[in-house]
Formats: sequence, structure tokens, C-alpha cells
Amino acid sequence: MSILEANLRILRTHYPDLALLLEGEEKPFKGEGWSGSRGDIRMETAASGLPVMSVCGIHLHSKRDPVREAERLAERLDEGEGPIVICGLALAYTAEACFRRFPRRPLVIAERHITVLKAALENRNLEELLLNARLLFVPGGSGEGVLNALSLLEREGAGKALLLKNQALCRLNEAWYSGIEARVRSFSVREDVNLATLRRFGKRWIRNLSRNMNAIRDLPGVSRLEGVLSPAQDLPVFLAAAGPGLDRIAPLLPAIARRCLVVAVDTSLRFCLKNGVEPDFAVVVDPQYWNARHLDRASSPRTMLIAESAVYPPVLAGLKEGSFRGGFLCASLFPLGNYIEKRVDPKGELGAGGSVATTAWDFCRLLGASEIRIAGLDLSFPGLKTHFRGAAFEELARIRSGRLSPGETWSVKALREGQSFLAPASDGGRVLTDRRLSLYASWFENRFRLFPEIKNYSLGTGGIAIAGLETQEPEAVLALPERREEIHSLLEGAYNRIDREFFGETATQRAEAWEKALQSLLRGLESLMEAASGAAAMAENALSGLEGRGLSPRERESILSRLDTINRRITGSDVKEVAGFLFPGSAELERELAAEDASRQMSRDTLRHHLAFSRAMYSALSSTTAYNLRQLRKNFIRDPVSKSG
Repeated sequence: MSILEANLRILRTHYPDLALLLEGEEKPFKGEGWSGSRGDIRMETAASGLPVMSVCGIHLHSKRDPVREAERLAERLDEGEGPIVICGLALAYTAEACFRRFPRRPLVIAERHITVLKAALENRNLEELLLNARLLFVPGGSGEGVLNALSLLEREGAGKALLLKNQALCRLNEAWYSGIEARVRSFSVREDVNLATLRRFGKRWIRNLSRNMNAIRDLPGVSRLEGVLSPAQDLPVFLAAAGPGLDRIAPLLPAIARRCLVVAVDTSLRFCLKNGVEPDFAVVVDPQYWNARHLDRASSPRTMLIAESAVYPPVLAGLKEGSFRGGFLCASLFPLGNYIEKRVDPKGELGAGGSVATTAWDFCRLLGASEIRIAGLDLSFPGLKTHFRGAAFEELARIRSGRLSPGETWSVKALREGQSFLAPASDGGRVLTDRRLSLYASWFENRFRLFPEIKNYSLGTGGIAIAGLETQEPEAVLALPERREEIHSLLEGAYNRIDREFFGETATQRAEAWEKALQSLLRGLESLMEAASGAAAMAENALSGLEGRGLSPRERESILSRLDTINRRITGSDVKEVAGFLFPGSAELERELAAEDASRQMSRDTLRHHLAFSRAMYSALSSTTAYNLRQLRKNFIRDPVSKSG
């Protein structure tokens, strides 16, 4: 039996789709980089006697000892449990070295060319590697499969991914492998980004929600707009994001608005108004003060505001002042808002990928859009620009600029502080982006893949390449028929129906449910804080006794039993998610305890550690619960948002 047949026999059992691909016709790629032609591949023998591969005269391995080279690469990797993504298989020396060094860690092989995979299977017996139950392949295609692989492994409990590149092979197809690297990087930093965001804005979200609590009672949810655009109507939708690419469509915006339903993000709202267009909807979900400033002096009586209940409070105040046609809420992203909504009026979920543009796109999907044309979704810095001309952030930099801190300093800071790198651009070149923006791009790719029936077009080029987002010249929109009167009629009919349903007889029942939910929330938080405080004090007293006179076996058993009883009481509380939102997490508490033990030069006694951890955990829970209670009591009674329009 040949080496290839022995390898294929395993693939047919464990990876049948890949086996079929390898046994099919070899088709070279068209596009940037090496085509994958079999004629460009050469096999040689290294000084160690092992086979090595070269492509177009470029050696992919050490000509002296490819195994030792691969082992050195594997030795540089940190210990951990997360998957290792091998970018460029070549002859699999690196993959084998990683498998031998980390036998329990998943391996993901990302290889653009089937010809390279086949050459490896023809020249090396890879049975040991292929029988690894935690081996996944991403062969060719757009490279999006690496996200599916990482998502699958994440559901199985795998940790953060690490990446190893065959530099020589990756340089031959830089765009494809860079796309793999960007997707892995984006996927891996999500947890870090979410944790950093929670630390920075968690208390702000709670403060805002406490002040906006009445809006959950007084504003309808976006679910009431679901499917407003039926397939039979085939109405096109235009989404105005806030990237530099938005500048190009400024002269065309009024003509676009006559042909498309218009959705703007908060950042682009004033851009639309400045160019003579009142969007049909404006989406705002960011809780920060500076994002609320995008709506300053933005009076748009025809625009419906789509908001999340944790937005900066003056945003919703604009509804009472008549700055907008009215407003709708999407489902809260936070446990505090969720608790009230579930008991009063579920609002309808919108996707949240960290950027308002992600939520705005998902709102277009919820409306029932079959075609979405987007401008300003650059998710990068084309021409080293961060936003469209005249954006609020740009104006702020200009206002704050001075002789020692010019506006350019702000721009450079924005370009550098997000760990910028070059990524494939939609026009085939390269464009500067950063890890945060590339994370948003991955969200869009995943969403486009989940809803293939929706056609997405980017009006213009220059931004980051996003799989599933086709490029279209802005002027192409002008070929569409004008349908503004039809759009107005459709939306007014929907608003009238919602007014009758939401502001009619059910308003009184909703107000009663809202009052009952708030009272229940307060009582639950008070009970949980009392339990957590008591448990923290109990653990503290036990620690003092343990480190002093010691604890008898009966005392130890009693303390552990009482702590267990309190813990069951807490885990059974229906407000535990609300109280635990700001909770630092077990890993962070463990790090703090380890640092404390090291500073005090204390040994790790099992009971002492358990009591110390319990004290820290219950103290933190008591503190976060108390913060929620203070904010709710402070803002419990607020003036209701009046129905506008």
C-alpha cells in the first residue's frame, strides 16, 4: 500500500469530505498569489534524510533538519488548552511537533491549496497525526471555515487559540493566510475585549438602565416591526455606517433616499441631515456620553429612534422633546434590563457585535430586507482616515487641538492604540485596520453566512474585505425606481397599527406588571445582599479561627455546611444574574488570592484557601448587589417617556 493510500484510508473514515476533495480534480486557484499548480511543487531530501518541499523555488522547510525546526517552533508556544491553528501545512512537520508536545490540544490545519495537502499525504506517513481525534481541517475556500472550527471547539470548552505560520508558504498567498490570521486574532480577543469593556463601562450601563427603566414600560419593542418589508414588496434598504467611505455617497444621498428605506447609525445621523435626508430609522445602542453627543441638535421629526435601554439617558429624553418621530427598544443586552423586560414587555433581540453598525444591520434584517446597500462600512482606515468628514469625533479632535496637541495627534492615537495591522482590502489591495475593527468584520462575515438569502452590497471600495459583502458602484443605486411615497405609506401604516396595539388597553396592564417587576427585583436584591454579606462574614470568622486557635472537625463541618446552604440560596435566586453582572469572576479572584498568598509567604492549605475564596467571592457579590440597589433606589421613580407622533 502506498503512503498516499494509507493516509487516505484514515481520511475516508474520519474526514470523508476531505478525502473526496483530495481524490477529485486538482483545480489551481485564480487570483492573488500562487495558483497552487502541481508543476510548481518540488520534493527534495534534507541533510537529515527526510523529505522537504519547495514551491516556485522557495523552500518551505529547513534543508538541514525539518523536524528540529518544527520542534523549536512548538517549544515557543505557551502552555494551555486552546487550539493551535497551523497556517500552511507544507509537509506537516510543525503540526506533528505541536501534536507531540501538546497531545490534548486541538489542531486546526488551514491550507489554501489541495495540491499541498495531497503532496504531504503522498510523501509522508501521517497516520499518527490523522488519527488525532481533535484534528480539524480548513481546506481552501474563503477561509471562513476557521471560524466554524474555532466555534465548535469553543462549545467543547477549548481555550484561546494560538497561531503558527509557515512563513514561506504564507508569503506565496499572503492575502488568504492573512485572512486566516485576522479571523483567528479576532476570535481570540473577544473574551479580552468583553472583559475590558465590562470593567470600563459596567457601572455606567447599570446607572443608565436605572434611569431609563420607565422606557421599558413606555416604548414598544422592535419585534413589532419584524417583517414590515415583505418579500413581495422587495423594497431596498440603505444603511449609512460611519466610515470614511460615507463621504463618497454624500451627493447621491437624496437620490438614494427616494429609492431606499434609510437606516442610519447614531454617528452618521447628522451626516444624513446635513445632506438633506431624514433617515427612516436611526440606531443608537452605545451607553457612553460621547455617543449621545452624536444626536446633539439632530432634530428629525420623521425619524424613528431604535435604542437599547442602557443608552445614555438624554438620548431617550429626545423622544419627550419631539426631536424624533418616536422610538422603539431592542432587547436589553444586560441582566438588569432583561429581568424587567421578561416580566413586562419582551422587546425583540438584535444582534450585537460590539459596533452600532452590527446592530443596525441586524435591524435591517429584522425589517425583512432582501437587499441591503451599505456605505461607510470600511472597518479600517483607508487613506489613514478614521471617520467620514465632519464626524463628531473629528470635530472633537479639532476643537481640542492646540499648539502642543494638534488634531493630527488624535488621529495617530486612534490609528495606533487598537493594535493596527494590514489586512486584505475590498479592492484587492491592503488596508490598515486594528483588532477591534477586524472583530466586527468577522461578526459581519458570520452573519452574512447565517442569512445567505440577504444580498449585501458595499457602495464603494477601499475598506476591509468582508466575505459576503459584494462591491457595487454608488451610482448603480440610481437605476432603481423611486419608491419614497410607498415607503412612507408602508411605515405610517405600521406605526398606526403599533399605536393601537401598544398604547391601547394593554398600557394599564403593562404599567401594573412593571411596578410588580421592580418591587420583586428590589426584594430579591435585598435578600441576596443579606445572604452574601452573611456568608462573607462567616468565612472571615472561620479564617480567623483557623489561623488562630484552629478549628475542630465538627466546627469545620458546620461552617462548610452553612456556607453550602447559603450558596444554594444564592444560586436559586431569580436575581442572581442581575447581582452578578459586575462580579469579577472566579479566575480573577483566584489570581488575587494567589498574589496575596505569595506576599504573605503562606502555603496553600485546602480549607484555608476555600474559606479565603468564599470570603472574597461573597464580599464581591455583596458589593455588586449593593451597587445595583443604590442605583435603583436613587432612580426608582422617573417621568415616563411620552408617546410621540
